[in-house]
Amino acid sequence: MKIALLGYGRMGKEIEKIALSRGHEIVIKKDVNDVIDITLADVAIDFSVPSSAYNNITDCINNNVPVISGTTGWLDKYNDAVALCKEKNSAFIYASNFSLGVNIFFELNKQLAKMMSSLEDYNISMEEIHHTKKLDAPSGTAITLAEGIIENSSKNNWELDEKTSEENIPIVAKRIPEVPGTHTVWYDSEVDSIEIKHTAHSRKGFALGAVVAAEWIIGKQGVFSMKDVLNIR
Repeated sequence: MKIALLGYGRMGKEIEKIALSRGHEIVIKKDVNDVIDITLADVAIDFSVPSSAYNNITDCINNNVPVISGTTGWLDKYNDAVALCKEKNSAFIYASNFSLGVNIFFELNKQLAKMMSSLEDYNISMEEIHHTKKLDAPSGTAITLAEGIIENSSKNNWELDEKTSEENIPIVAKRIPEVPGTHTVWYDSEVDSIEIKHTAHSRKGFALGAVVAAEWIIGKQGVFSMKDVLNIR
C-alpha cells in the first residue's frame, strides 16, 4: 500500500515507522507548504496542522484518494468535508483519537453518562493533559468525551474552565512537556467520587490505529469512524 503522509511532524514520523514495519511504502511526506501529487498514493494519512487539514482532506477527496485525518482544530469545516466526500463518492475517516484504548474509553464514557444522568447530586468535570507542542485546547479527544456526555445527560455544552456548572461541562486543559495524552472524567458529590481515566504511554497507539484505519478503508466509499474500523457496536 502506498501512503501519503500529510504532515511530517512527530506523529507523521511515528506513523511512518509503523507503516514500514507493516510492509507499506511511504510515497509522499508533505510539510505545510509543499506542492504534491496526491494521486501517487493509495491512501493518505493527515496529521498536519489546523490551518492545512481541510485543504489536505479536500485535495484527497477531489482526487478519489481515501483519507484518514487525526488533525484537530479544523472541525468548523467538517460538515463541508463530509458533503464533498459524499458528492465525490470518495472515502474519509476523521477521529479525534485513533487509539484502540481511547475508542473503548469513549464507549465507557457514554455508558457511565447514561448511568449517572438521573443522579443530580454529582457534578461532572474533565481534565486533559498534553505535550506543550499541542496547538489546540481542549483536545479533540476531550471534546469527543464531552459530546458523549452531552448526548446522554442534561448537560448543554462544554467550556474551557475550572468552575463547576449546572448546564455545561468544565474542561481543564494542561500542557506539560512530553505527555502524549491523559484524559480524566470525574463525577463528584459530597459523599463520593467516580473517576474514569485514560493515559497514553506513547504515540505508538495513535500511529498504529491510523495505519490500521488506512488499511481498512481501501476499496470503500463513504464517511466512517473508528467504530466502523474496530467494529465497536
